[in-house]
Amino acid sequence: METASPLAAWESFYVIVGSSGAALTGLQFVVIALISESKRQATSREIEAFGTPTVIHFCTVLLVAAILSAPWHSLASVAYALGVCGVVGAIYCFIVVGRARRQSTYRPVFEDWLFHAALPLLGHALLLVTALLLTTYPQKVLFLVAASTLLFLFIGIHNSWDTVTYIAVSDAGKKTSVNRKTRKH
Repeated sequence: METASPLAAWESFYVIVGSSGAALTGLQFVVIALISESKRQATSREIEAFGTPTVIHFCTVLLVAAILSAPWHSLASVAYALGVCGVVGAIYCFIVVGRARRQSTYRPVFEDWLFHAALPLLGHALLLVTALLLTTYPQKVLFLVAASTLLFLFIGIHNSWDTVTYIAVSDAGKKTSVNRKTRKH
């Protein structure tokens, strides 16, 4: 008699979370389209520092959901895949920090560093920890994988919202400024 995989109990969770990650990836494309139509044009450096990582966070959710939903023969294979995601993601976090520091049109504030650098690095570190502990403590560690996945989902939602509101406020400020100038003449 074959023992059920501890991953089976998480199937519905990853269907929901993975679908959300995929849908929100598409929504981020809408955000970028809004930016392109905005009076305040973003530079490619800004998009590389703040827009692309948001898509990567949503794709990480989708990838982890796919990894946890695949019909693996052993938890060691799952652990290896999660470990690779954790390491590659952590490296990417450092690339994002470099990009954010190199762009010159927007000065990041604490909240930006938190949601674009610190929390994503924490999420990838959690994936790495889960990779190291999954085969030993699968039931408990799968909650850490879920926490990491939700963290990436919420980071992406926050960053998308932050981008849209920044553009809206910037555009509204420019419209007010133009209206004041027009009234004076």
